[in-house]
Amino acid sequence: MASVFVAALSAVPAFAVDPNIGSTTGLPLPRFASLKSDRVNLREGPSKDHRTKWIYEKAGLPVEITAEFETWRRIRDSEGSEGWVLHNLLSGRRTAIVAPWGKEKPVPLRAKPNVEAPMIAQLMPNVVASIKSCDGQWCRLIGEGFDGYIQQQQLWGAYPEEKVE
Repeated sequence: MASVFVAALSAVPAFAVDPNIGSTTGLPLPRFASLKSDRVNLREGPSKDHRTKWIYEKAGLPVEITAEFETWRRIRDSEGSEGWVLHNLLSGRRTAIVAPWGKEKPVPLRAKPNVEAPMIAQLMPNVVASIKSCDGQWCRLIGEGFDGYIQQQQLWGAYPEEKVE
């Protein structure tokens, strides 16, 4: 009798859930996004019934989406804080934070994606900028009063060797 039960179970197709794909959107997990609003509540769980842990007050701040549940996205910020936000408070617009781990040491912004290219500015740690593109080694950043290239490893908001268009 047990062998009949095992045979019946093996005939049922297995539906594997890929932890690297969002269950709601079908997009890759984790992935970077940015905050759409100057006021975004970070909640303990995926509903408005959950307590607010933190309120972000900077539109454009990059966050990493690590999970999905219906209209909610679990995010992580550059400091490692995690919680849930409504999906409509997030944007696919790519932004980055310059060397948030840095201690007041400016990071060179270059005219071209090359360490020998002229330095056009120095960006302080925690500057937030829009990512125009990344080739896996360098990213073109645009911000208030600057437009240039920075080594990708100096950013939080783009994965190592990730290409962004």
